[in-house]
Amino acid sequence: MTDSSTEPSPRLPRADDVIEAIGFVPLVEAYFRRARGEMPAELNRVFQEHGLTARHGAVLPQLVVAPAVSVSELAARMGLSLSTTSELVGELSRAGLVERREDPDNRRRTLVSLASTRRQAVENYVAIRSAPLLRVLDRLSASDRAGFVAGLAAWAHEVQQPRGKR
Repeated sequence: MTDSSTEPSPRLPRADDVIEAIGFVPLVEAYFRRARGEMPAELNRVFQEHGLTARHGAVLPQLVVAPAVSVSELAARMGLSLSTTSELVGELSRAGLVERREDPDNRRRTLVSLASTRRQAVENYVAIRSAPLLRVLDRLSASDRAGFVAGLAAWAHEVQQPRGKR
């Protein structure tokens, strides 16, 4: 654990930091504020009734691209602890958005998949929300895409950490 007294003090951004990156953050933030408004009524109702948040929503794209995934694999993909991922999956299961079942090849593992009754709504929502980012990724060269994805992942991991644990 990092001692917050040894963590460097925050610094003001340089002009090039603002021009190249920080100035775009409020523009991207507007995209996240629109998430609930773009959510199909059926999913919005489930999210509201069960108190689900964006963290729960982040699980859904992972399950769109994998027919069934173990909780530990899901945790690794999302960069979350196994306990946090298990909690998210449990809450999504209680809300009827995901199904859990025993792995037939390893009875100690639990496999998670989208609930068949919700798959179409989730896939439609993920497609709508992914479209702007996918259009950008499609226009980038392979090396620019790799750099963008690496930077985005690094930023996402950094902002998940509470101050003092960075």
